[in-house]
Amino acid sequence: MPSTHDSLLSLVPVVPVVVVDDLAHAVPVARALVEGGVPVIELTLRTPVALDAIEAIAREVPEILVGAGTIVTPGQVKQAHDAGAQFLVSPGCTPALLSAMSDSGLPFLPGTATVSEAMAVLEAGFTEMKFFPAEASGGAAYLSSIASPLPAARFCPTGGITAASAGSYLALPNVGCVGGSWLTPKDALAAGDWARVTELARAAASLG
Repeated sequence: MPSTHDSLLSLVPVVPVVVVDDLAHAVPVARALVEGGVPVIELTLRTPVALDAIEAIAREVPEILVGAGTIVTPGQVKQAHDAGAQFLVSPGCTPALLSAMSDSGLPFLPGTATVSEAMAVLEAGFTEMKFFPAEASGGAAYLSSIASPLPAARFCPTGGITAASAGSYLALPNVGCVGGSWLTPKDALAAGDWARVTELARAAASLG
């Protein structure tokens, strides 16, 4: 399992962003990702079983680094921490949320979409952040254009990125990794097609 002492942006080229609707899928999808060479998973808190899924993966798949995504309130920070999440990701950021994530003691990626938002995160003392929604907010061209004025900021762009477009982001000096949902297609999870997840993970791991 990657160490949380390492930069979150340097662990894998693609962080799988996973929506789990069925708790029974949590452990198998995590194992399939590990088998494909991607020992990191971000579970979004968008479903009723998300926290239980994080807990199950943390307990049964110790070789993967499990994180909680779509953190939008300070209360969710505590819930994710208590469930066993090892890192936190938010789609956007407020002062209260940034404070709660920082106080959790866990590595985290606060969400930003504008230069001012990135500057606010930098001003608070943090250099690593999520860029979301990446494609809708200007994509790789946008991130390329802000690399010079904000040289300290490093990003994990997420949102609308595909296996085909990931390379254009990963080539940028201010991008450490991308977030992608294509590694765990909804139909593959529904069918229990873990071999397909492993294959997609293996291809994603080779992008780095």
